Amino acid sequence: MSPSRLLPALAGAGPRRTYWRKGARGTMQIAILPEISALFVLVFARVGTLVMLMPGIGERFIFSRARLSLAFFIALMIVPVVRPSLRVPGDVSGVVALLVSELLIGLVIGLCARLVMACLQTAGTLVAQTMGLGFAMTVDPTGGMQNPSIGNFLTMLGITLILTTDLHHIAIAAIHESYRLLPPGGAVDLTDTMTLAIRSTARGFALAIQISAPFLVFGLLFNLGLGVLARMMPQLQVFFLAVPASIMGGMLVLLVVIGVMMSVFIDDLGAFLRQFTG
Repeated sequence: MSPSRLLPALAGAGPRRTYWRKGARGTMQIAILPEISALFVLVFARVGTLVMLMPGIGERFIFSRARLSLAFFIALMIVPVVRPSLRVPGDVSGVVALLVSELLIGLVIGLCARLVMACLQTAGTLVAQTMGLGFAMTVDPTGGMQNPSIGNFLTMLGITLILTTDLHHIAIAAIHESYRLLPPGGAVDLTDTMTLAIRSTARGFALAIQISAPFLVFGLLFNLGLGVLARMMPQLQVFFLAVPASIMGGMLVLLVVIGVMMSVFIDDLGAFLRQFTG
């Protein structure tokens, strides 16, 4: 067809209309979308709670948006894995009960890990009392409360070592493996929960004593020597001699044993997290 005949034909054709052809059923089935959304919310409830409390990646000084984004993408990756084992109830009450159960599981695991992590602050308090620096208080960036400066230093050093030794990868793996150890849909056993909490607390206190053991021995020997010196020389002002000597001696002990202290902490925290990875 020549261009002179084509233009009038196009001009008289008018606007073209598009018609959608119906399929065999006539409508598009989107009933699966609410189920996937509910599944993602259930997974995000456990993962988000764990991320907010996990050592290294759930600290307060890390932006909340960064933690939420990390929890969102972790939940997005875990949804296809846990979809066969996670059945969404058909009624609203069942969904709410399952959501509360997932939140409790994430809260229990995260708090137990946080109890073990708190051993650094407890050890720092013991070390500061032994050195005579218990009055030197600063704001803890991880908790927002005032704690001894030595405890804040050990806490920040522990978080740095967690991130540099890739121990937070084990924490992320523990989030994934928690669905194997504690499958969704089951009721949270109060006895097992309390047992896990008590064991975590005992482990945290035992680790704090183990970390601060060199300073406890140093404080015992130092105070014993000061008592003998005060008996031998009553006219000596023991207090003015003891404070600078204890600070200097404690700093020297800290310089010598800081590597061993943090290695013991990293090994013990890694062993605790590996319990959830099987």
